[in-house]
Amino acid sequence: MVATASLTLLALLGSVALTLSGLGTPLAVAHLAFAVGIVPLIFAAMIHFVPVLTRTGDPQAAIGRVPRLAQLAGLAAVLAMQGWLPHAVLYVAAAVDLLLAGFLLNWIAGRSRLALGSPHPGWRWYGAALGCLMLALAAILLQSVWPAYWLPLRRFHLHLNLLGLVGLAALGTLPVLLPTALGRPDPEAAGWLRRRLWPTAGGALLVAAGCAIAWPYAVPGALLLFVVALGLGGQWLRRFGPRALFADGVAASLSAAIIGLLLNLSAGVLHGAGISDDARTTLLAWAAGFLLPLVSGALAQLLPVWWRPGPQTPARPAMRRCLAATGTWRGALFVAAAVALLTGQPAVAAACVGTGIALFAIGLLQAVRILRSTR
Repeated sequence: MVATASLTLLALLGSVALTLSGLGTPLAVAHLAFAVGIVPLIFAAMIHFVPVLTRTGDPQAAIGRVPRLAQLAGLAAVLAMQGWLPHAVLYVAAAVDLLLAGFLLNWIAGRSRLALGSPHPGWRWYGAALGCLMLALAAILLQSVWPAYWLPLRRFHLHLNLLGLVGLAALGTLPVLLPTALGRPDPEAAGWLRRRLWPTAGGALLVAAGCAIAWPYAVPGALLLFVVALGLGGQWLRRFGPRALFADGVAASLSAAIIGLLLNLSAGVLHGAGISDDARTTLLAWAAGFLLPLVSGALAQLLPVWWRPGPQTPARPAMRRCLAATGTWRGALFVAAAVALLTGQPAVAAACVGTGIALFAIGLLQAVRILRSTR
């Protein structure tokens, strides 16, 4: 898990550096962040949470290798997009990721059947997220068969990854992760997850299909996702209050991710309507306003557990304090970067993103120092 998280951070940093410097093709740089960084991290998070949600034992060694294999496949795809490997490697990498996603989905379903009692409904969100990923990867494979439909299939692939895989995995994890970060239970979380899965999955599919066919068909899906995310934020405010949400660095980062998601769903509709005509800027705003606070907040909570598995030790809360110390500032900076991008201020956005990443890097270095001092 630690190795996967470390490579994810390196991939994200590399993607940001290449974007700011203008090096690398935009497609390869974006997939460096997503295929090498985000997808394996989501796989690792699923492998971490599913045994908890189903009350089953630790995962087998074979399942633990899935994130690393996904990172290798993602790296091969990036090199093919950059032109350093034959283009056919891209389809091989997509097929490998499709098989890995199917393997992981089968494992999750098997764990749900072995659960002691009724499993927590969060596992179904992971199954739906993997289903979206598999459809998105199938769209890439179909591009080689139906080249005339390359652009619609690409749009379907893009939106089903961003809102299907990442959106469902995030919204399926946040109702459990944020209360855990605050150390306060949320009795409404399980009921919310049961009621909101199909509206969220349906919304993601509507957006992906609508963007592939005609943007007005995507609007109802975006509205569904907006209502779901807004409802989750409202539930947190009622249960915990704004002071608790923004005083803890992990909770503040995760709350900022919800704000960034709401902002980017609105921006996506404006882009589809032609009011905002720069798709690359909209994608960068999604990464800055939603992905970065989500990943940094989740890692601030999970990295100490992955680094120090087993019984609680003094090093674990100390590491978390280092990683969470600037979480409120990071969340604000990342959302501000998204706003700056959407309002045509890329220099301000770059400064905000760079500062936010630097704050997380400083916290990570302090956490590693604690780890070494307690060996």
